[in-house]
Formats: sequence, C-alpha cells, structure tokens
Amino acid sequence: MTRRSFRDIHGILLLDKPLGLSSNQALQAARRLVGAAKGGHTGSLDPLATGLLPLCFGEATKLAGWLLGSRKAYEAEVRLGVTTTTADLEGEVVDTRPVPPLDDAAIDAALATLRGHIVQIPPAYSAIKQDGVPLYVRARRGEAVDVPSREVDVYRLDVIERSGDTLRLFVECGSGTYVRSLAVDLGAHLGCGAHLTGLRRLWVEPFMAPSMVTIDQLREAADTGPDPLDACLLPVDAGLAHIPRVELDKPQTRVLGFGQPVPLGEGATTGRCGVWGADGRLMALGEVAPDGMLRVLRGFNLPSA
Repeated sequence: MTRRSFRDIHGILLLDKPLGLSSNQALQAARRLVGAAKGGHTGSLDPLATGLLPLCFGEATKLAGWLLGSRKAYEAEVRLGVTTTTADLEGEVVDTRPVPPLDDAAIDAALATLRGHIVQIPPAYSAIKQDGVPLYVRARRGEAVDVPSREVDVYRLDVIERSGDTLRLFVECGSGTYVRSLAVDLGAHLGCGAHLTGLRRLWVEPFMAPSMVTIDQLREAADTGPDPLDACLLPVDAGLAHIPRVELDKPQTRVLGFGQPVPLGEGATTGRCGVWGADGRLMALGEVAPDGMLRVLRGFNLPSA
C-alpha cells in the first residue's frame, strides 16, 4: 500500500467492518487510508461479525465513549443442537444434541425469557478484562475463568427466518449485551444447546439507517485523493443527532468558553445535549441539570469552517 501522510481530520466514518478483522485492525486500516492522526472505535465487533462500526477521528474521538453506550441492532444466525467452547463458529464443539420438534410458539416462548431487562453471563472468550487481562487470553491459556454476570437490556428479539435447525434473528439491545450469550441461553431454554454462526450489526444509535463504507471503497477513494476521502466522513455533530441541540448567544458562548456553567433558565430541557456557540461551531457535549444550569461533559476544539 502507498505510504500516506497523516492529517488533522475530524469526523465520523460509518465503516462496514469486513469478516475476519478485529475492530482494532479495521480501525487501523481505515485510519491509515483516511490519513487521520487520531482515531478510535465505538465498541468492539468480533472478527466473525460484520457490519456497522462507527469510527471517530480527531475531535470526534471525544464522542467514542458516549456512542459506546448507544442502542444497537443485529441480524444473528443461530445453529441449534450444537454448543462450542467460544459460543460461536471459532470454538471447538463441546456437545451435540438432537433438536426436539419445535413450533413457532415454543421458540417465541424461549425468546420471551431473553427479552427486557435481563441478567446475562458473557462468554468466557470475551474481551472483558479481569485484573487487566482479557478473559479470552485466560481462556486460551486453559485457566479457569469465572465470568461475572451483568444486567443488560434486550428491546427486541424476534425470528426473521427458520431453515432446519438454523434460526435467523433480529436483535435490538443496549450496551454490553453479548449476542453469543443470547444464542447459548436460547439453546439452553430449548433443551438442545446452540451457538452463533453469523452476526451482522445493522445500526448503532443515532445512525439508524447508515450509509456504510467498505475498506475497498476507502482504498479506491484514497487512490483518488483527499477530497473523495473527506466525502466519506460525517461531521462530528452527526454523533449528537439524537439528543437536543442548544444554541448559545454571544455572552453565553463566552461564559461556556471559560469552562463555566451557563444558566439556561426555567423550562430548559434537562439531560444530555449538543451545544453550539454563537458563531455556529459545535462547542461541547453538555448536560442540563434540573436547575437549568448547562455544564460541559466534553468540550470540542474544532477548526473554523
């Protein structure tokens, strides 16, 4: 690949992560092609997963943690009757059992137990860290791994299609949910075991209908020049599209610019918000308290247009 220089770039790239790459490998490949000096991703996808991986460059990296907690949707393929060490295709087969006769009602009853606010045990082969070491590293060493349970939210979990012992599911969930664990728990409820055979992330809030860019498309744009590459990026404020917008006047802009809270008065919408200054520039991810005071959570230092 041609050696490329790094630039001071600010924006969000909606990458269609390819099969076989880790999220960090996909980030580094995209960052080199775009030429961004600074980049980060908004939550890991397993190498066997494809689909939307929002990448943040420059000042947009300040939103990575915020986007990490967003709702997400997936299309998942689950094979009934077989369990594996990793709960997906990468692992060794642990057990094979016959799949009992199952009608739609029986499958939906099992799925119903996995909807809502539930307690889930993540896979032993996961990136969760204990004492600074990822669990999958411990598991590959053959160490006994005690995986703590966690509370997660599953908003939708429905069958899209069934073909023999394979189910295609639509999953809409909150941050921290492991679809592999949903597959394992579904198999347990049905009494035959199961593992995940395919996973594609469809959207991440606020990018509900994403126009994704592939690595190959980035490579073609990079061979053309910086303008086609820049056209692949969304502005930083695209990551704030799902929260209220607060526009400040000149005195308020000055106060916030000094890092001081700004009184917005009674009737101001409380909660997280995007904050724009009097000059039209995005200034901060902010939060309005019940008393109407606006405070900065993350400030941005974007260049003038």
